[in-house]
Amino acid sequence: MMPETTALHRKVIVAPGMCSGGSLIFGRIGDWTWESVAETCRTNVHAARTAEGQPTYLSFYYYRVWGGKVVHPHGLAFGDELEVTSRVFQFGGGSVLTLHRLAPAGSGLGTAFLDPAEVYETPDPECMYAETLNRWIARGNPGSNRVLSETVPDGFDNTDLPRLPNRFSPRTLVGRARGAGSFLTPAPPGFAVAGAELSFEYALDAVRDINGAGLVYFASYFSIFDTALLRLWRGLGRTERQFLQRRVIDQKVGFFGNADLGSLFTVTARRWQNVTDPLSEIADLELRDSASGRLLAVAAVETETPSTLV
Repeated sequence: MMPETTALHRKVIVAPGMCSGGSLIFGRIGDWTWESVAETCRTNVHAARTAEGQPTYLSFYYYRVWGGKVVHPHGLAFGDELEVTSRVFQFGGGSVLTLHRLAPAGSGLGTAFLDPAEVYETPDPECMYAETLNRWIARGNPGSNRVLSETVPDGFDNTDLPRLPNRFSPRTLVGRARGAGSFLTPAPPGFAVAGAELSFEYALDAVRDINGAGLVYFASYFSIFDTALLRLWRGLGRTERQFLQRRVIDQKVGFFGNADLGSLFTVTARRWQNVTDPLSEIADLELRDSASGRLLAVAAVETETPSTLV
């Protein structure tokens, strides 16, 4: 197949390791990203090294998910059947951007062409979509995760990949979020700040949060943000049941740094309420190293609470 039309298709049965109120599905989509990049770029992404033999990792720099009415991040259950389509795009230098469509089985979308315009402009209301932007990184100091530099592995080749149309590029969005510590700058139309800004501490968990390369696992950032968001919800008098049954409409995470064992984080949370729909809101979250103030990640999570739970 020509590179412009190449796509990877999967038939997936949702297993226990893929669904929860936490980050399991985000980790699984991340695995599909790595598999897709390995296939399209002819690179062993799991054991990539520089020409000098230095390990290099396909890190997540930006991750976005759009939830549909049928398929959404926390709405999956054991045995659900999905048809997943993935496409990888060149994003300059050694970076790649991957799009995924998670469609309900039987929807007829299992082998349908995945055009970026569908994802960004005309998403199917039943489907869930994911966008991941990945960069190759390596440690500047073998004993620390604090300094990571962009380092492309030997033999990696993304030149045959199609390019994402410029109008869909998240480059400006992510750059602005990194500079402002928020995806909600400027303010989102139709939303107003609700309540006071709150901060929570989180101690890096060596058992749960560190991956096999000794780095903070990208999916752990989702869990850390959700832990802070749950604390915020509890402070509003909301229940765990409401939290677990919320529907994620749009979630963005920017990954701007990593951390060493023993680190303590500060998560700052701001809540934005839809001025016409009290069931719709956006959580604006910022993660920093407590000791240095170094920005590690930001997130924006737009959710809808089922009216039956209010």
